[in-house]
Amino acid sequence: MGKLIDGQLIADKINQKTAKITAKLKARQIPVKLAVILVGADKPSQTYVRKKGQSAIKVGIDFALYKLPADITQQALIKKILAVQKDPKLTGLIVQLPLPEHLYTDEVLNSIQPKIDVDCLTNYNLGRLVMKTNELAPPTPSAVLAILEELKINLVGKNVVIVGLGALVGKPLAIMMINQRASLTTCNSATVDMKQKCRQADIIISGVGKKNLIRGQMFKPGAIVIDTGVCFVKNKMYGDVNVKEVLAKAKYLTPTPGGVGPITVAKLLYNTALRAKSIHKQNI
Repeated sequence: MGKLIDGQLIADKINQKTAKITAKLKARQIPVKLAVILVGADKPSQTYVRKKGQSAIKVGIDFALYKLPADITQQALIKKILAVQKDPKLTGLIVQLPLPEHLYTDEVLNSIQPKIDVDCLTNYNLGRLVMKTNELAPPTPSAVLAILEELKINLVGKNVVIVGLGALVGKPLAIMMINQRASLTTCNSATVDMKQKCRQADIIISGVGKKNLIRGQMFKPGAIVIDTGVCFVKNKMYGDVNVKEVLAKAKYLTPTPGGVGPITVAKLLYNTALRAKSIHKQNI
Protein backbone atom coordinates (compact mmCIF):
# COMPACT_ATOMS: atom_id res chain seq x y z
CA MET A 1 0.00 0.00 0.00
CA GLY A 2 1.44 3.33 -1.06
CA LYS A 3 1.52 6.63 0.78
CA LEU A 4 -0.41 9.77 -0.14
CA ILE A 5 1.73 12.90 -0.34
CA ASP A 6 0.39 15.83 1.67
CA GLY A 7 0.86 18.76 -0.69
CA GLN A 8 -0.28 21.29 1.87
CA LEU A 9 2.62 20.46 4.20
CA ILE A 10 5.11 21.13 1.40
CA ALA A 11 3.22 24.27 0.38
CA ASP A 12 3.30 25.57 3.96
CA LYS A 13 7.11 25.43 3.99
CA ILE A 14 7.27 27.44 0.75
CA ASN A 15 4.66 29.92 1.98
CA GLN A 16 6.67 30.55 5.14
CA LYS A 17 9.67 31.57 3.03
CA THR A 18 7.46 33.76 0.82
CA ALA A 19 5.87 35.47 3.82
CA LYS A 20 9.31 36.30 5.28
CA ILE A 21 10.55 37.79 2.01
CA THR A 22 7.32 39.76 1.53
CA ALA A 23 7.40 41.15 5.08
CA LYS A 24 10.99 42.35 4.65
CA LEU A 25 10.18 43.97 1.30
CA LYS A 26 7.10 45.73 2.63
CA ALA A 27 9.11 46.98 5.62
CA ARG A 28 11.25 48.76 3.02
CA GLN A 29 8.13 50.10 1.27
CA ILE A 30 8.67 47.70 -1.65
CA PRO A 31 5.36 46.50 -3.18
CA VAL A 32 4.64 42.82 -3.77
CA LYS A 33 1.56 42.41 -5.94
CA LEU A 34 0.10 39.66 -8.12
CA ALA A 35 -2.55 40.23 -10.79
CA VAL A 36 -4.55 37.44 -12.41
CA ILE A 37 -6.56 37.79 -15.61
CA LEU A 38 -9.37 35.23 -15.84
CA VAL A 39 -11.17 34.79 -19.16
CA GLY A 40 -14.46 32.89 -19.15
CA ALA A 41 -15.86 30.47 -16.57
CA ASP A 42 -13.68 27.34 -16.70
CA LYS A 43 -14.32 25.51 -13.40
CA PRO A 44 -10.76 24.37 -12.62
CA SER A 45 -9.54 27.88 -13.44
CA GLN A 46 -12.06 29.48 -11.10
CA THR A 47 -11.01 27.10 -8.33
CA TYR A 48 -7.33 27.84 -8.75
CA VAL A 49 -7.83 31.59 -9.00
CA ARG A 50 -9.84 31.61 -5.77
CA LYS A 51 -7.09 29.67 -3.98
CA LYS A 52 -4.41 31.95 -5.39
CA GLY A 53 -6.20 35.01 -4.04
CA GLN A 54 -6.73 33.48 -0.60
CA SER A 55 -3.13 32.27 -0.35
CA ALA A 56 -1.71 35.60 -1.57
CA ILE A 57 -3.46 37.47 1.23
CA LYS A 58 -2.17 34.99 3.82
CA VAL A 59 1.48 35.56 2.85
CA GLY A 60 1.05 39.33 2.59
CA ILE A 61 0.98 39.68 -1.20
CA ASP A 62 -1.47 42.18 -2.68
CA PHE A 63 -3.87 40.52 -5.13
CA ALA A 64 -5.92 41.84 -8.05
CA LEU A 65 -8.32 39.78 -10.17
CA TYR A 66 -9.61 40.88 -13.56
CA LYS A 67 -12.54 38.84 -14.88
CA LEU A 68 -13.20 39.04 -18.61
CA PRO A 69 -15.97 37.45 -20.73
CA ALA A 70 -15.29 34.24 -22.66
CA ASP A 71 -16.19 35.92 -25.97
CA ILE A 72 -13.62 38.70 -25.64
CA THR A 73 -11.58 39.32 -28.78
CA GLN A 74 -7.87 38.66 -28.78
CA GLN A 75 -7.16 42.31 -29.50
CA ALA A 76 -9.26 43.41 -26.52
CA LEU A 77 -7.62 40.86 -24.23
CA ILE A 78 -4.12 41.94 -25.17
CA LYS A 79 -5.11 45.58 -24.72
CA LYS A 80 -6.31 44.73 -21.21
CA ILE A 81 -3.09 42.88 -20.39
CA LEU A 82 -1.01 45.85 -21.55
CA ALA A 83 -3.13 48.20 -19.43
CA VAL A 84 -2.93 46.04 -16.29
CA GLN A 85 0.85 45.77 -16.39
CA LYS A 86 1.28 49.53 -16.36
CA ASP A 87 0.62 49.32 -12.61
CA PRO A 88 4.03 50.23 -11.05
CA LYS A 89 3.26 48.12 -7.95
CA LEU A 90 2.85 44.95 -9.98
CA THR A 91 5.52 42.27 -9.46
CA GLY A 92 3.64 39.34 -10.98
CA LEU A 93 1.03 38.89 -13.71
CA ILE A 94 -0.56 35.73 -15.07
CA VAL A 95 -3.28 34.91 -17.55
CA GLN A 96 -5.13 31.92 -16.16
CA LEU A 97 -5.06 28.96 -18.56
CA PRO A 98 -6.71 27.40 -20.45
CA LEU A 99 -8.05 30.24 -22.58
CA PRO A 100 -11.15 29.90 -24.78
CA GLU A 101 -10.28 28.19 -28.07
CA HIS A 102 -10.64 31.29 -30.27
CA LEU A 103 -7.76 33.01 -28.47
CA TYR A 104 -4.21 32.31 -29.65
CA THR A 105 -2.53 31.46 -26.35
CA ASP A 106 1.10 32.10 -27.39
CA GLU A 107 0.38 35.61 -28.64
CA VAL A 108 -1.61 36.42 -25.52
CA LEU A 109 1.06 35.14 -23.14
CA ASN A 110 3.84 36.95 -24.98
CA SER A 111 2.11 40.27 -24.37
CA ILE A 112 3.16 39.90 -20.72
CA GLN A 113 6.44 41.57 -19.81
CA PRO A 114 8.98 38.80 -19.07
CA LYS A 115 10.06 40.48 -15.82
CA ILE A 116 6.57 39.99 -14.31
CA ASP A 117 5.78 36.69 -16.06
CA VAL A 118 5.63 34.59 -12.87
CA ASP A 119 4.10 31.61 -14.72
CA CYS A 120 7.30 31.64 -16.86
CA LEU A 121 5.36 30.95 -20.07
CA THR A 122 6.56 33.74 -22.36
CA ASN A 123 8.92 32.69 -25.15
CA TYR A 124 11.68 34.64 -23.43
CA ASN A 125 11.36 32.85 -20.11
CA LEU A 126 10.85 29.42 -21.69
CA GLY A 127 14.01 30.03 -23.70
CA ARG A 128 15.90 30.81 -20.52
CA LEU A 129 14.53 27.58 -19.01
CA VAL A 130 15.93 25.60 -21.96
CA MET A 131 19.32 27.29 -21.62
CA LYS A 132 19.35 26.88 -17.80
CA THR A 133 19.73 30.64 -17.30
CA ASN A 134 16.28 31.05 -15.70
CA GLU A 135 15.81 32.82 -12.37
CA LEU A 136 12.32 31.39 -11.87
CA ALA A 137 10.59 28.14 -12.88
CA PRO A 138 6.96 27.54 -13.94
CA PRO A 139 4.89 26.89 -10.79
CA THR A 140 3.37 23.46 -11.51
CA PRO A 141 6.54 21.83 -12.89
CA SER A 142 8.39 23.46 -10.00
CA ALA A 143 5.83 21.93 -7.62
CA VAL A 144 6.55 18.48 -9.08
CA LEU A 145 10.27 18.93 -8.43
CA ALA A 146 9.53 20.20 -4.91
CA ILE A 147 7.67 16.96 -4.19
CA LEU A 148 10.55 14.84 -5.47
CA GLU A 149 13.00 16.93 -3.46
CA GLU A 150 10.86 16.43 -0.34
CA LEU A 151 11.02 12.67 -0.99
CA LYS A 152 14.80 12.97 -1.44
CA ILE A 153 14.65 11.51 -4.95
CA ASN A 154 17.80 11.92 -7.05
CA LEU A 155 16.54 12.31 -10.63
CA VAL A 156 19.84 11.53 -12.35
CA GLY A 157 19.24 8.47 -14.52
CA LYS A 158 15.70 7.88 -13.24
CA ASN A 159 13.16 6.68 -15.81
CA VAL A 160 10.55 9.43 -15.90
CA VAL A 161 7.37 9.35 -17.99
CA ILE A 162 5.34 12.53 -18.53
CA VAL A 163 1.80 11.98 -19.79
CA GLY A 164 0.47 15.11 -21.49
CA LEU A 165 2.57 17.84 -23.12
CA GLY A 166 0.55 20.98 -22.50
CA ALA A 167 2.19 24.41 -22.30
CA LEU A 168 1.41 24.82 -18.62
CA VAL A 169 2.89 21.58 -17.27
CA GLY A 170 4.15 18.92 -19.69
CA LYS A 171 6.41 20.93 -21.99
CA PRO A 172 8.26 22.98 -19.36
CA LEU A 173 8.44 19.97 -17.03
CA ALA A 174 10.07 17.94 -19.81
CA ILE A 175 12.75 20.62 -20.15
CA MET A 176 13.31 20.69 -16.39
CA MET A 177 13.59 16.89 -16.23
CA ILE A 178 16.17 16.91 -19.03
CA ASN A 179 18.08 19.61 -17.13
CA GLN A 180 18.02 17.31 -14.09
CA ARG A 181 19.53 14.50 -16.24
CA ALA A 182 16.54 12.20 -15.90
CA SER A 183 15.91 9.58 -18.61
CA LEU A 184 12.74 11.05 -20.08
CA THR A 185 9.84 9.60 -22.05
CA THR A 186 6.86 11.76 -23.06
CA CYS A 187 3.38 10.59 -24.03
CA ASN A 188 0.65 12.45 -25.89
CA SER A 189 -2.64 11.60 -27.62
CA ALA A 190 -0.73 10.06 -30.57
CA THR A 191 1.50 7.82 -28.44
CA VAL A 192 1.40 4.11 -29.31
CA ASP A 193 1.26 1.69 -26.36
CA MET A 194 1.38 4.26 -23.58
CA LYS A 195 0.85 1.51 -20.98
CA GLN A 196 4.08 -0.21 -21.93
CA LYS A 197 6.04 3.03 -21.68
CA CYS A 198 4.53 3.80 -18.27
CA ARG A 199 5.36 0.33 -16.96
CA GLN A 200 9.07 1.11 -17.38
CA ALA A 201 8.88 4.30 -15.32
CA ASP A 202 10.29 4.96 -11.88
CA ILE A 203 8.26 8.18 -11.82
CA ILE A 204 5.05 8.97 -13.73
CA ILE A 205 3.73 12.54 -13.95
CA SER A 206 0.32 13.02 -15.54
CA GLY A 207 -1.15 16.36 -16.57
CA VAL A 208 -4.01 15.70 -18.96
CA GLY A 209 -7.21 16.47 -17.03
CA LYS A 210 -9.03 13.18 -17.67
CA LYS A 211 -10.54 11.11 -14.88
CA ASN A 212 -9.20 7.53 -14.54
CA LEU A 213 -6.58 7.99 -17.26
CA ILE A 214 -3.89 6.39 -15.09
CA ARG A 215 -4.90 2.93 -13.84
CA GLY A 216 -3.25 0.35 -11.61
CA GLN A 217 -2.07 -1.91 -14.45
CA MET A 218 -0.14 0.92 -16.10
CA PHE A 219 2.96 0.99 -13.91
CA LYS A 220 5.36 -1.21 -11.99
CA PRO A 221 5.08 -1.75 -8.23
CA GLY A 222 6.92 0.88 -6.19
CA ALA A 223 6.69 3.66 -8.76
CA ILE A 224 6.06 7.27 -7.76
CA VAL A 225 2.94 8.78 -9.36
CA ILE A 226 2.40 12.54 -9.43
CA ASP A 227 -0.98 13.74 -10.66
CA THR A 228 -1.17 17.33 -11.96
CA GLY A 229 -4.37 16.82 -13.95
CA VAL A 230 -7.65 18.46 -12.92
CA CYS A 231 -11.18 17.86 -14.14
CA PHE A 232 -14.67 18.26 -12.71
CA VAL A 233 -17.34 15.58 -12.89
CA LYS A 234 -20.73 16.52 -11.39
CA ASN A 235 -19.06 19.45 -9.59
CA LYS A 236 -16.48 17.18 -7.93
CA MET A 237 -12.75 17.60 -8.57
CA TYR A 238 -10.73 14.67 -9.88
CA GLY A 239 -7.21 14.16 -11.15
CA ASP A 240 -6.01 11.79 -13.86
CA VAL A 241 -5.36 8.92 -11.46
CA ASN A 242 -7.65 6.15 -10.23
CA VAL A 243 -6.52 6.58 -6.62
CA LYS A 244 -7.67 3.21 -5.25
CA GLU A 245 -5.96 1.18 -7.98
CA VAL A 246 -2.77 3.22 -8.09
CA LEU A 247 -2.33 3.46 -4.32
CA ALA A 248 -2.39 -0.35 -4.09
CA LYS A 249 0.86 -0.54 -6.12
CA ALA A 250 2.60 2.85 -6.03
CA LYS A 251 5.16 3.87 -3.43
CA TYR A 252 3.88 7.45 -3.36
CA LEU A 253 0.89 9.21 -4.93
CA THR A 254 -0.33 12.80 -4.92
CA PRO A 255 -4.08 13.10 -4.26
CA THR A 256 -6.48 15.47 -6.01
CA PRO A 257 -7.30 17.81 -4.39
CA GLY A 258 -4.57 18.35 -1.82
CA GLY A 259 -1.52 17.20 -3.75
CA VAL A 260 0.18 19.28 -6.43
CA GLY A 261 -2.38 22.11 -6.31
CA PRO A 262 -1.37 23.82 -3.03
CA ILE A 263 2.31 23.60 -3.96
CA THR A 264 1.63 25.15 -7.39
CA VAL A 265 -0.06 28.12 -5.75
CA ALA A 266 2.79 28.43 -3.23
CA LYS A 267 5.38 28.41 -6.02
CA LEU A 268 3.49 31.09 -7.93
CA LEU A 269 3.48 33.36 -4.89
CA TYR A 270 7.13 32.61 -4.20
CA ASN A 271 7.93 33.66 -7.79
CA THR A 272 6.00 36.89 -7.24
CA ALA A 273 8.04 37.70 -4.14
CA LEU A 274 11.32 36.85 -5.89
CA ARG A 275 10.36 39.11 -8.79
CA ALA A 276 9.73 41.95 -6.35
CA LYS A 277 13.27 41.48 -5.03
CA SER A 278 14.71 41.46 -8.53
CA ILE A 279 12.71 44.38 -9.95
CA HIS A 280 13.55 46.61 -7.01
CA LYS A 281 17.13 45.30 -6.68
CA GLN A 282 16.75 44.18 -3.07
CA ASN A 283 19.25 41.82 -1.44
CA ILE A 284 17.20 39.86 1.09
